[in-house]
Amino acid sequence: MEHDLILAGGGLANSLIALRLAELRPDIKVTIIEQGPTIGGNHTWSSFGGDINEVQRAWTAPLFEHRWDHYEVRFPGLRRSLAEGYGSATSERLAAAVAKALPAERIITGAPIVAITPDSVQLADQRVLNARGVIDGRGQGPTKALDLRWQKFLGQEVELAAPHGLTGPVIMDATVPQLDGYRFVYTLPFGPKTVLIEDTYFSDGNDLSVDLLRRHLADYAASQGWTITRIIREEAGILPLGIGGDIDKFWDEGAAGIPRVGLAAGLFHPVTGYSFPDAVRTADLVASLGSLDSATIYRAVRDHSVRAWRKRWMYRLLNRMLFLAALPDERYRVLERFYEHGDDLVGRFYAADPRLADWRRILSGRPPLPVGRAASTLIRYELGLM
Repeated sequence: MEHDLILAGGGLANSLIALRLAELRPDIKVTIIEQGPTIGGNHTWSSFGGDINEVQRAWTAPLFEHRWDHYEVRFPGLRRSLAEGYGSATSERLAAAVAKALPAERIITGAPIVAITPDSVQLADQRVLNARGVIDGRGQGPTKALDLRWQKFLGQEVELAAPHGLTGPVIMDATVPQLDGYRFVYTLPFGPKTVLIEDTYFSDGNDLSVDLLRRHLADYAASQGWTITRIIREEAGILPLGIGGDIDKFWDEGAAGIPRVGLAAGLFHPVTGYSFPDAVRTADLVASLGSLDSATIYRAVRDHSVRAWRKRWMYRLLNRMLFLAALPDERYRVLERFYEHGDDLVGRFYAADPRLADWRRILSGRPPLPVGRAASTLIRYELGLM
């Protein structure tokens, strides 16, 4: 079987590339390889209504299981609803879309990859597949070039004995005890008696105690007056959050000439860890290229990644305030203060498209932390003293 483009890893970023190419360039012979049993794994990818444009919303629409026209946040001193769209795509829908878009023989699952070159992929069973282009989308590995902190979570989609009463998502309920950094509970109402509950942490370390978080989820459900009758599924994740680093060195850490996408390309929102909008934009970029050889894709995706990283430097400055200047039990104040701003500003912030006036508003007014401590922290970080 001939291959024009091989997508190593069947996660979000590569799956979206496969879908976009199937729609816009069906003549391209695309093969996707995933070491797990299914494309997309076991995930829920959420995004805000303004994160992607109208065209992108249209071609990704089949991936969304749920959409809402508002969401809520809760903090010790602030509770509000924001009139901003929010939606959740699921692994099941992603896998179904890929299965519909590609011939069955071009979706290879249960196949660990042992080696990649710019024009070949070697599988654990010793098969070698050759192509003009190879894209590595197997997730981010260890790096010394980026200074990262972590968003980690355990979520359970559960069925309740009685209706939960939610009218939309609660993307941050920080009224819970603050443990291991900034902690909040995230809830998505999938049906009158069905809800996804995630216990989430913005932490310095990337360790995750599944049993402890399961107990926290049970406690939270009880605190809301909910009785869980069935756990439908469970998912866990550890996502990077950026506070600093050198994006060019990050790319140079990888194998020369092999394009990387998704988290492996440093393409994620620095403050939220959300990756869906960046993956959509990357898919559009790849589909627009005149040639799909590895060298062309590498140059385009690397340039895109570097531009996005540099453009978002203010986000990493905010993360330094959150992770370095704020004490662990007061980190929630940084987010609580942010949510005092208007819906439009919050929407642009999450879409990674803020205006200069937005940053002035975010950084002015009543500070969530002592000014002296915050300024000292930022100076010491820039001088390499932290």
